Amino acid sequence: MTTTVTTHFRAKVLVEGTAVGQALVLAEPLSLWGGLNPETGEIIDRRHPQAGQVVTNRVLVLPSGRGSSSASSILLEAVKQGTAPAAIITSEADGILALGAAVAREMYNQAPAILVLAPHDYAQIQTGQQVEIQADGMVLIK
Repeated sequence: MTTTVTTHFRAKVLVEGTAVGQALVLAEPLSLWGGLNPETGEIIDRRHPQAGQVVTNRVLVLPSGRGSSSASSILLEAVKQGTAPAAIITSEADGILALGAAVAREMYNQAPAILVLAPHDYAQIQTGQQVEIQADGMVLIK
């Protein structure tokens, strides 16, 4: 019999939602504007350590967003195209990402949950782990 150990954290919820997906932990902040192709979900910023990775249906874990306020429109377009992350977890609140998700929810009735974890909890998530996001902000890592 195998037992699965689950770690759980309470996050601050910026945009509510539920999701299950494999974590993609980014080593550096990412600007979605010029950094993410909303048609494919691929990270296209060639200077980014995770360039070439695809965020679609993953739980995107990044320290923070970076740069342009236009990032919200890229997230909105990714939701429309079906290439958006299932959820986004940051270690710093990012109003631009939250705006994109909130508008997507209003326009398309779907959006990635946007959560903020305390730095200690954030640092424990690793690429490839299965992450479940609950509507109340509970983050389960398997």
